[in-house]
Amino acid sequence: MRRFTAEELASYDGRDGRPAYVAWAGKVYDVSESFLWKSGRHQAMHDAGLDLTRALGGAPHGSDLLVRWPQVGVLVEPEVDRT
Repeated sequence: MRRFTAEELASYDGRDGRPAYVAWAGKVYDVSESFLWKSGRHQAMHDAGLDLTRALGGAPHGSDLLVRWPQVGVLVEPEVDRT
């Protein structure tokens, strides 16, 4: 499973032909084929390329709609060079 940092995830914003990925609860989903994520934007409130874990707490639906899309990776913290 591919590992994404928040910085890497940001490049999957669904704009200009790029795929639309979003993260929720540490998992990264490809929502590119969803008409609800046209051009990387959902309901004029949420943008692709971001971790939506907190934002989904206020959504009118649960994560059950999100997990219908393919999981393409996991969201991780960038590794810190301790040398």
